[in-house]
Amino acid sequence: QVQLVESGGGLVQAGGSLRLSCVASGIIFSIDNMGWYRQAPGNEREFVARITSIGDTKYGDSVKGRFTISRDNAKNTVFLQMNSLKPEDTAVYYCSVWGSLGAGTYNYWGQGTQVTVSS
Repeated sequence: QVQLVESGGGLVQAGGSLRLSCVASGIIFSIDNMGWYRQAPGNEREFVARITSIGDTKYGDSVKGRFTISRDNAKNTVFLQMNSLKPEDTAVYYCSVWGSLGAGTYNYWGQGTQVTVSS
């Protein structure tokens, strides 16, 4: 059974930093993509960042230059270092893994971790 568990969320003042972690368990194959999305109340889920198995990264426009994604392939763990946080970064942050496996695809999600940035 695949399970993604996020941690590291919390309350921080504007300008501060947080580091999110997500551990994917129950996966016995090499994960193609690991990433983060976020959803604020009343908004659609928004892409934040993703990293491939070889370290290629991509970021949403709103977080470029402030957030850094990384991963530990041996531990199936992905991290999101968030610096210079703004109140508009307040959201539930979701970890996701996805890719292709044989003739099919996979996509798993975590339960989310709340990040609140106060002004």
